[in-house]
Amino acid sequence: MPHDEAAPRGGFFLGGAPLQLLDSITEAVGGPPGQVVVSGSHGGLSAGRFALEARVRLAVFNDAGVGLDAAGIAALPLLQAQGSAACTVAHDTARIGEAASTWATGVISHANAAAAALGARPGLPLRRWLQPGDGA
Repeated sequence: MPHDEAAPRGGFFLGGAPLQLLDSITEAVGGPPGQVVVSGSHGGLSAGRFALEARVRLAVFNDAGVGLDAAGIAALPLLQAQGSAACTVAHDTARIGEAASTWATGVISHANAAAAALGARPGLPLRRWLQPGDGA
């Protein structure tokens, strides 16, 4: 269930793409293609597969501390290979499993080339990137 109370003003990004806050990327499956999903999910391969199934325009995950063999960010190259933008926020800036936390306090830690082309940069607060005019 989307967190409407935490959704950004207007709820849109990137030329009108709907922006959803979802605690789990699995909740995006069956939704409209082309949405921007800010999730609380880790950025592992399984999460990346759900993002691909949901046909998102941009997926935001938690890096979960990156982990062994970069397992916590493995979704980024998976989505890049399909031309989808993806990034993670640092695990120490947002609670894993809580999209509202990702939105409110998440700081970008990693971005694939497609997300970087849209302006995602490590160290940039996620909310400032996705909604630059909100004063965050």
